[in-house]
Amino acid sequence: MPSVSELDQVLRPSLPDVFSSVHLTRSPSFWRRALGFLGPGFLISVGYMDPGNWATDIAGGSRYGYTLLFVIMLSNLMAILLQSLALKLGIATERDLAQACRESYSRPVAIALWIFAEVAIAACDLAEVIGSAIALQLLFHIPLVIGVILTGADVLLLLLLQNKGFRYLEALVITLIATIMVLFGVEIVLSHPEWGLIARNLLLPTTSAMITDPGMLYIAISILGATVMPHNLYLHSAIVQTRDYPRTPQGKREAIRFANMDSAMALMIALFVNAAILVVAAAVFHRSGHFEIAEIEDAYKLLSPMLGVVGASTLFAVALLASGQNSTITGTLAGQVVMEGFIDIRLKPWLRRLITRTLAIVPTVIITILYGASGTGRLIILSQVILSLQLSFAVFPLVTFTSDRRKMGEFVNVRWLKYLSYCVAVLIAGLNIWLLVQTFRGS
Repeated sequence: MPSVSELDQVLRPSLPDVFSSVHLTRSPSFWRRALGFLGPGFLISVGYMDPGNWATDIAGGSRYGYTLLFVIMLSNLMAILLQSLALKLGIATERDLAQACRESYSRPVAIALWIFAEVAIAACDLAEVIGSAIALQLLFHIPLVIGVILTGADVLLLLLLQNKGFRYLEALVITLIATIMVLFGVEIVLSHPEWGLIARNLLLPTTSAMITDPGMLYIAISILGATVMPHNLYLHSAIVQTRDYPRTPQGKREAIRFANMDSAMALMIALFVNAAILVVAAAVFHRSGHFEIAEIEDAYKLLSPMLGVVGASTLFAVALLASGQNSTITGTLAGQVVMEGFIDIRLKPWLRRLITRTLAIVPTVIITILYGASGTGRLIILSQVILSLQLSFAVFPLVTFTSDRRKMGEFVNVRWLKYLSYCVAVLIAGLNIWLLVQTFRGS
């Protein structure tokens, strides 16, 4: 196995075509310097509001009202912690998570982790592409298979924007996130939710109800179990390196602080979107006795009639399209990070992205043809199960690397953070194992 010094010569920077390409101001103003780091956290946050989360939030809100809002809050706090570790690994070591795995493990182990990561990205893309295809079908009556193929065109947009500069890609993603926020803000206003119940359930857990109701516990663990997308950990550790901060201890320290601010703010926005989906489902469906709404298509069909507002369903579908398209863009980037980091394939940028996109699109097209419109809900559940299987293979290496002083130097996790991170990793692994057992039992 090659030494770290030899690997330093072999491994290129993460995402070499955009590495250190975003120029930062040297202004004494704290906020102007912080603004330069705004962006990567938003690319990551789209994974927490992708169509794979919509079905779970809709089912939780329609069946249990506002009760599961605390679970969304808790999952968001866990996400902030793990994404903080990912960005710290990237900045402190100048390696993304995939490269760190390649450096630290034997080649067979690294290849196995690469395969797991590719399967996870394809599974995540399954939910995202299907979500976009459903939105196109709802808005424009485009057949699902054609919609899946159309969503693959985002690779061309990705190439165009990255050629112009990474900031243009970040601007597009932030614009789509703002669109989703505004649309769900309107939906919340139209649905007239009970604000007191929202505040109480957001801050206080109802553990007794979850213990006595297996169905509620199942949905709660589904939300928690899917809280961190594996590809987001790989991606975040790479895209924080697009900034041209000084590669010195002081420069890295400031970069970690500003990147954490960016990440926390973006993930709080993701919290709002996820909570908003559940709140709308609770206020519209649960309050009127429609407890079994779990499919995205059913929610779309019922929103306008039940709210009595023409266009409410259209707003919902537009937000779904923005969410799905946003997530497929970041999924393509994550595929590039994983492929380059684990096996260091040297290809032209357009060919790399075409390969990573194909790895995700082809299985989606095949499965969509086989299952059709009636199976979209089951496909999204399948994608979440596959993600659950892979998640720990990204979380445990991340926590291990950031707790290793030889790798991190002065930026190593302090003792309390190390123990907290391992507790979260074990909790996520345990919840996912439980979720998988219940899923295969047919619960």
